[in-house]
Amino acid sequence: MEEITQHGLTSELPTSPAVSAPELQLHELRSRIFHNSRLLRVWLPPGYRNAENRDRQYPIFYLNDGQNLFDPATAFAGVDWGVGRSTELLIRSGKIPPLILVGIDNTGTARMREYLPYRSFSPPILRPRGKRYPDFLLDEVMPFIRERYRIASGPDNTGLGGSSLGGLITLFTILDRPGIFGRVLIESPSLFVSHRRILRYSRYFRQWPKRICLGMGTRESGREDKDRQFVDDLRELERILRHAGLGDDRLRVNIEEGATHSEAAWGRRFPEALAFLFGN
Repeated sequence: MEEITQHGLTSELPTSPAVSAPELQLHELRSRIFHNSRLLRVWLPPGYRNAENRDRQYPIFYLNDGQNLFDPATAFAGVDWGVGRSTELLIRSGKIPPLILVGIDNTGTARMREYLPYRSFSPPILRPRGKRYPDFLLDEVMPFIRERYRIASGPDNTGLGGSSLGGLITLFTILDRPGIFGRVLIESPSLFVSHRRILRYSRYFRQWPKRICLGMGTRESGREDKDRQFVDDLRELERILRHAGLGDDRLRVNIEEGATHSEAAWGRRFPEALAFLFGN
């Protein structure tokens, strides 16, 4: 495990010279659990380096598919979520407190196996490794970050999010390790996997996070029947959460008309989701 590089991010927002600019730091993480390596992309908020903040601890938001979050050069199809810019705007406008973002890169060809907790014929993954993802996250990623950055503890200060299969493994992690993450973003989750097994599992769960944001477009696949089923699956998850007692103060659902299964759609919905999850 070693740091690779560090650089500052530019911003068009007015910035006081007394406030340090946001930073994006890249670290290589070698996993004993998955026997591979990946980058962790750590975004530090404005003021993190200021002397008066040297003892301050920050909330943290872990996000899957890290290469798609900050930079179009590394993002799928050349479109990133723009999470650094969105988060900076929300912090500077006072809508959320300063927080740290951690993008956890996927490993390309191993992505499906690592994000699928169950055997699946669509997509065809007969030896999934997703049941080990919570161990990877809690036993490798999170200790690595805590050793290097000033992180506030407890579920109220800890978030997890992802999209597509990254959303599926986010939901699985919440169910598998209750009480760790209090702020959760699940975008366009692949709930259909293994005959919607994750939904059956969810019906018996009660220790849900403090705030959850669900997102989905109405044109995720471009096929009317599939699109309708994707939305119906998300609505079923919403019903499960409502039945468990989550009101509007804890659950936000965004079904975006015409939105596709894409980084652009997830990035467009991200600011509103972040404000809901971490706002006062």
